[in-house]
Order: sequence, then structure tokens, then C-alpha cells
Amino acid sequence: MYFIGVTTTKSSIMKVFPRWAKHLGLGDVEIKGVDFKVRDEPAHYREAVRFIKQDPHSLGALVTTHKMDLLQSCRDLFDVLDDHAELMHEVSSISKKGNTLAGHAKDPITSGLSLEAFLPPNHWERTGAEALILGAGGSGIALSWHLARKDAGRQRPSRLIVTNRSAGRIDEMKSIHEKMGIDIPVTYHVTGSDPAANDDILGTLKPGSLVVNATGLGKDAPGSPLTDNASFPQDGLVWDFNYRGELRFLDQARRQQTEKNLQIEDGWIYFLHGWTRVIAEVFQIDIPTSGPVFDQLSRIASSTR
Repeated sequence: MYFIGVTTTKSSIMKVFPRWAKHLGLGDVEIKGVDFKVRDEPAHYREAVRFIKQDPHSLGALVTTHKMDLLQSCRDLFDVLDDHAELMHEVSSISKKGNTLAGHAKDPITSGLSLEAFLPPNHWERTGAEALILGAGGSGIALSWHLARKDAGRQRPSRLIVTNRSAGRIDEMKSIHEKMGIDIPVTYHVTGSDPAANDDILGTLKPGSLVVNATGLGKDAPGSPLTDNASFPQDGLVWDFNYRGELRFLDQARRQQTEKNLQIEDGWIYFLHGWTRVIAEVFQIDIPTSGPVFDQLSRIASSTR
């Protein structure tokens, strides 16, 4: 199995996967990292996907950072795409069944599982709070799908705000939201390279609002989407999709944790759900999303932190 990312050798999965594989009885398997530059050349993505498709020993891959660019570069190489991959225009899971290469977008599922693991009961209906997603890449789009889905009824934020440094990803997100028929208020902001613009938007949020770092800053690149002058909402929920790296966004939130009564989460639970969903797909096994089996896998992974 492959891990297509940016700095894969630094990921906990390199230590976790062998232990999970032994626990799950996967046999003689290994994981290999494949590092590409952010927004790499299409030919590089095509070479990797073509190799996985043609090599009988390669069963699949998890994709981070490159989810949208990889699918755009390699769409013709996939025989099957799931509904989420078609809607989100991204692939986070590559798997094979016989000669059929399948692409899946797991983030709408895994981001939802991860959020619900720490979101207080009836939070949105009880507080009327908003959600701010910093970053309009694949993970941000996936989380917006979960937050705005119609079947959640009243258990949705009163408003969804999305920011991104450039317009291209924002336009992509708008297109996806139009296809979804989102019926809660959504505002989009192109903020450029100045994080103070995000500070200004952050300052407008209602108490209890959710603030998410979906930019990759702090892991794939140094920094934070906010400045040190940013003011988090009172009683807010602060979630960084990253669990490793510089983690400056988390440090900024922790400095205000007591004063603002913030609930702060890193990306560890997202890491667990993200990897277990893809491993289940690649190796065609059942891995529950909760309960004793998932809890044991969590304990195994935590022992490597």
C-alpha cells in the first residue's frame, strides 16, 4: 500500500501501519511513502497511479494534499469513481478489485466522523453558532459537505464561512455547493497572502462557533492562516486538521484557551478515521468506525505518538 503525500516519512502511519497490519491479520504487507511537491506536475501523478494500476503487488494508496490535482491529472486511469469523488473532484483512496482501479473520496465521511467525536450534543441548534473553514482545498470542501448536508436538519451551523488565499479553490467549492443545493447561508472570501484578513473574519463569529484550519499550514508548510493577534470566539471550538508539524495554529488557540473557554482539537482522530477507512477499502476488510475494534486500533496508534 502507498501513501501519496508531501512529507510522508514524518507521518505516524509509518510506525502505526505495521502494528495495525499485524493486529488485523493482513499478512505480508508494507506501506511505502511517495512524496510530491504541492501542485506537482501531472506527469508525476500519472506515473504513480499507472504503476499502482499495473503492478500486481500494489493494492492501493491513501492520498493527502494532492487529492484534487491527482484526480484532475489521472481521471482517465480510473475505471470507477464513487459518488463523493465525482462530486468533490478528488480522490483520497485508490484501490483495486481485479483489474478495476477505483477512486474514492473518503473525506466527507471521515471528517464527519471526526467532528462528531468531539462536537457537543445538539451544539448547532442549542447555540446558533457558525462555522469558519480556513482553506478551500479537498479537506475543506469535504467538511463543508458534512456541515451543510440537508439531512442534518437543525443540527447545522447557522452560517458557513470559507476563506482561501486564491480564487480558484473558492470557485471549485462554490460549484460543488451549487450541485449540492446547499440551503444554509454560505459566504466565501478570497484573502490573498495576508493572514490578517482571516483575523478580521474570525472576529465576526458568534460565541460557540467552530474554527477549522484546513489549509495545511503548520504541516505541509510552516505558519498559520491567522496572525498572533487573532481573537477566537468565546466558548468556541477550534480544530486543526494537522496533528504533526509546527502546529502554530494550535499554539495560537491554546494561548487563549482559558480566557475564551475554547475546546481545542488536533487532527489525531481525523488521522485514525482517515487511515482506517482507506485501509478497509484497499484490503477489502471490515473495520468498524466505533466500538472495541476501533478503540483497540486507536490504542495501538496512540502508543506510537
